[in-house]
Amino acid sequence: MIKAVLIDIDDTLLDFEGFCIEAMKDGFAYFGLRPYEDWMIATFNRINGALWQEIERGELTLPQLREFRWQRIFKAFDIDFDGAVFEDYFRRYLFDCGIPVTGSYELLEALHGHYHLYVVSNGPYKQQLNRLEKANMLHYFDDVFVSEQVGYQKPLLEFFDYCFQRIPFEKDEIIIIGDSLTSDMAGGREAGIKTCLFDRYDRYSNGEDVDLRVTTLAEIPSLLEKM
Repeated sequence: MIKAVLIDIDDTLLDFEGFCIEAMKDGFAYFGLRPYEDWMIATFNRINGALWQEIERGELTLPQLREFRWQRIFKAFDIDFDGAVFEDYFRRYLFDCGIPVTGSYELLEALHGHYHLYVVSNGPYKQQLNRLEKANMLHYFDDVFVSEQVGYQKPLLEFFDYCFQRIPFEKDEIIIIGDSLTSDMAGGREAGIKTCLFDRYDRYSNGEDVDLRVTTLAEIPSLLEKM
């Protein structure tokens, strides 16, 4: 029986992709750059995703990500602008942004009181905490585990060991919900807990090595009751 649910933040509870589109539209206009075009978000996701996978493998640090993320993205966009300046703008914008993923409030309402809920996220601690507060989600959780605070990032086993020391349940009573195969699902599987892939854009098949795969958050409560 599931008693504890670990939940990722970005593109699981809060719409990081939606934020990125808003930030590029507003930021490009603010700095007088070329207007945002729809194709840009796919390029952003590709470059940003590759950088975060380097962080997950321990090959890159958060300060290094901040140093050259937008340099690479602007090069791909053929935009001549200081990436470090835009990174500062991007992070200030992100700090106060709490755009919910469709169905995230309903999911938290359905799970709260029936399971113990915990945040598990990679990123800066104060930023992620503030975003949950802005979105009025923080009160649903028993505790919040963010990589900057923990000292390790998902999918490293050390991240999950830190969480397990503070979660009073057995591993077979815990499940992680997230959108990333390389971070949430791989980390949860390696840590020995159940996994639920939130495949929001239906990008994957049913052949992934996960316990559950959903395309909407609304599917999750009834599935958890059966585990």
